[in-house]
Amino acid sequence: MKSFKAPFRGIANDIRGRAACYKQDWIVGIRSGIGILAPTTYIFFASALPVIAFGAQLNRDTDGTLSTVETLASTAICGIIHSIVGGQPLLVLGVAEPTVIMYTFLYDFAKGKEDLGPELFLGWVGWVCLWTSLLLILLAIFNACDIINKFTRIAGELFGMLINVLFIQQAIKGVVSEFKLQKGEDPNRGSYQRESMYTNGLLGVIFTFGVLYTSLKTRKARSWWYGTGWFRSFIADYGVPLMVVLWTVISFSVPHNIVPSQVPRRLYSPLAWDSESLHHWSVIKDMGKVSPGYIFAAFIPAMMVAGLYFFDHSVASQMAQQKEFNLKKPSAYHYDILLLGILTLLCGLIGLPPCNGVLPQAPMHTKSLAVLKKQLIRKKMVKSAKESIKQKASSSELYGNMQAVFIEMDNWTADTSVVKELSDLKEAVMKSEHEGENAKDAFDPEKHIDAFLPVRVNEQRISNLLQSLLVAASVFAMPAIKKIPTSVLWGYFAYMAIDSLPGNQFWERLLFLFITPSRRYRVLEGGHASFMESVPFKYIAIFTLFQLVYFLFCFGVTWIPVAGILFPLPFFFLIIIRQHFLPKFFHPYHLQELDSAEWEEVTGPPRRSLSVASRELETTCEEGGVDLCDAEILDELTTSRGELKVRASFSEDKRGQVHP
Repeated sequence: MKSFKAPFRGIANDIRGRAACYKQDWIVGIRSGIGILAPTTYIFFASALPVIAFGAQLNRDTDGTLSTVETLASTAICGIIHSIVGGQPLLVLGVAEPTVIMYTFLYDFAKGKEDLGPELFLGWVGWVCLWTSLLLILLAIFNACDIINKFTRIAGELFGMLINVLFIQQAIKGVVSEFKLQKGEDPNRGSYQRESMYTNGLLGVIFTFGVLYTSLKTRKARSWWYGTGWFRSFIADYGVPLMVVLWTVISFSVPHNIVPSQVPRRLYSPLAWDSESLHHWSVIKDMGKVSPGYIFAAFIPAMMVAGLYFFDHSVASQMAQQKEFNLKKPSAYHYDILLLGILTLLCGLIGLPPCNGVLPQAPMHTKSLAVLKKQLIRKKMVKSAKESIKQKASSSELYGNMQAVFIEMDNWTADTSVVKELSDLKEAVMKSEHEGENAKDAFDPEKHIDAFLPVRVNEQRISNLLQSLLVAASVFAMPAIKKIPTSVLWGYFAYMAIDSLPGNQFWERLLFLFITPSRRYRVLEGGHASFMESVPFKYIAIFTLFQLVYFLFCFGVTWIPVAGILFPLPFFFLIIIRQHFLPKFFHPYHLQELDSAEWEEVTGPPRRSLSVASRELETTCEEGGVDLCDAEILDELTTSRGELKVRASFSEDKRGQVHP
């Protein structure tokens, strides 16, 4: 209630905080030089490909009313504005799957009404966006972002799983549609005979699974045994768009003396300068043709859209500025929601689907800007610490030697900043001086240095602006984009779903339930979530089954005609369920572990080298001979959702916790 009594407080604080570092946002980006192009191109491909795929989905679900050119234009406009005047420049905006789902429901409703129909669909949606904008602005004014922490992991992961399943659903629908005629295709033309449709469908299956398989393989390129570090990193970062290009090229190898030239079916979208696209800029005229009854009725879906955007945008912003990223500049949750409301209104008035913060692109952007040489710094600091311990140096000397190594390896950092960032490491070192050599809390270089090394992130606005400009350029590259087979995009949908599953604790626990009791100890041999050790299997199973039932309910809501637009509602009910009902069935500690805000990963037990060759390799690694890169290290430290893992050590006395 205090938040509601002080309107504009959050917005004012955000503006003051970000205004103080606004000039620096640009200076730091400009000083980055050509190096800023690597994260720019990386996040451009990560943003553009989903937007193109969503455009294909919208084109199919709205009978061509909206298409890829609209999703790209919206993403570009909103991205450019946000990168210049937004609060958190690390946050990436784009048209997301929830927006596509909502627009599909709205179109299904509008086309069945004589007073609306497909002709006034965008005009009516303009009113939905207007109401949504108003609600978002009010949420920002009255500091609603203060409650964003009420959305715990259980809500975020269920929502993420729902999106993954909807991706799979769209991929399946897309593959099935390859065997059918699409709107606008003439069944009397020879190219659409049954044999041709069958051929198109079979090629669609091949291209879909081809893109899926090769994309998943290239995504893991950093763990390949072959190739140099830079080559593996290049394939891991750009392999997916390369696979889309590769399979598009392969599609042109189909012999057209055997099959019609329209096979395989390709992406359809009007060009940016076609009349079909230009009419969107005058949608505001159609808004005046909507009857008053439907104008006020638009408030109902607007409440759902506003709640959805508020949740999705805030969570994406949270993920982009996790505390483990060690960001130096303040957040701007309230101001960014205010700007989101303005952007939603703008998109509605020009007939474009609105944008919001997107996952996993937002944390991927921050991750790509992280300058982390953790592995190399760690090895030198561990070596220095062990030498100091061997020489029986005092705790102050031990820490001083490690700090000197850190400053030497990270020479662009000011000494005062290092002192602050290494304060936790210093505390761990000094604590051992008071606890004694045999105490459990004695300083262990292998454990404590790894836990306390800071992450560096280049906080600036240039990369977000440049990637948005590249998306804008893509609007005018539609003649080339239209060459992509639709089946390639269905494969990309499946890839997005499957690639997002690792790192979702709900999914990990579902798999854990199917492991036989005699084999559960194997989970502890590798990296695993901390709750695997601290929570009895019985409570893990009950909590997971509750999530599964609730997830099936949420998924079922999306299948309800028209009323499916209410699918965001159950996620808001989870706040009440989590705060008031779950604590009655679970011990507070168990609930905290299962629904923790952070992903805490426990490393497996140390493994000893079994051969001379292994020991030689270990020695080589310590001497700095291993070909590692920042991105490879960061991949090990983050989940597919973009969440940084909090590392802890393996605990032998908790092994039995995985048994029932």
